[in-house]
Amino acid sequence: MDGVIRDHCKELERCNQRGGRMLSVFDLLKAGTLDLDLAGYLMARISRGASFMVGANPGGAGKTTVMCALLNFVPGEVVLTAATETTVQKFLQRGCVAPTCLICHEIGAGPYFGYLWGKDLREYCALGEQGCMLATNLHADDLDEARSQICVENGVPEKHFAAFQLLAFLRVEGGWSSSRRYIDKVYTSGDGSPHRLVYERTKGFQAVDDTLDTAYYEACRRFLGQHADGSIRTIEQTRRLVADFFAADGGTP
Repeated sequence: MDGVIRDHCKELERCNQRGGRMLSVFDLLKAGTLDLDLAGYLMARISRGASFMVGANPGGAGKTTVMCALLNFVPGEVVLTAATETTVQKFLQRGCVAPTCLICHEIGAGPYFGYLWGKDLREYCALGEQGCMLATNLHADDLDEARSQICVENGVPEKHFAAFQLLAFLRVEGGWSSSRRYIDKVYTSGDGSPHRLVYERTKGFQAVDDTLDTAYYEACRRFLGQHADGSIRTIEQTRRLVADFFAADGGTP
């Protein structure tokens, strides 16, 4: 288990563009980036295999931080792998033969590790049909901006965009030295249907998510609440706790 957790967190660290300690979901709870209800919901969905993306237009808004914190919720048997052009081609050829979450470090055209655009992005998004989990982030503040960037600019089919069952959009308030970052809206989709708003920060949950196992959600929420006292901080500590929860619960795929 130690080696599995070490490899998992090593892959998260590859996303760390700014140095320093990577933040865990417990850091985000303390900072008010999300509340316990939303954290429990995201854990319940992602730990059952939901692909997701995190959006915000400004640089430094915390997209990668939130994405990596949420990646600690992937099912226990899922291996994290960076989605490079080479990796995408390999999975296209052989399929997702083992439980895998492919991480596109950012949807963008820059010559950076794990960035995908154009044909590479289209092929990456298609891998959801082969059983791969997908996780990424992009410069977009809302659903329409994300769809325009992914489906219009990059030609990704709507069905592949809808295969990202969770879209979380961040907002930043205040100046550079006193900014607050929080998840403002979350959209969900299922069975290829269009995304619909399920959560809004100022109003709470806006719709019933028929895909959600309510009892399991409550278990996830309790688990997070029990450890949200500030004693658990690192991504390694968090992943170990989450893995133990999965093993005890027996409810993950």
